[in-house]
Amino acid sequence: MPEMRFQIRWPDESVSVCYSPSLVVKDFLAVGEAYPLDDFVARCREALTIASERVKQKYGFYCTGASGTLEEIESIATRFADVPECQVSVVAFD
Repeated sequence: MPEMRFQIRWPDESVSVCYSPSLVVKDFLAVGEAYPLDDFVARCREALTIASERVKQKYGFYCTGASGTLEEIESIATRFADVPECQVSVVAFD
């Protein structure tokens, strides 16, 4: 199963490198695009859930890497929950 990493830039200009066990993230995010915080988190939640389901179908267990990435994204996003109109940018796919 092809895995990937994607880099994102948060509203405070910090960058996170995120992991997905599947290329499905490319169906939900685009390099160079900025997404409103809630939309970004929702897109990641859907993409990483699909990715983890694909691992389960192939190997019989969910991907802890995908769930860990989602937990990190959701945790960091809470820091910006009260920032009006903040966006998260997709920097690169690796």
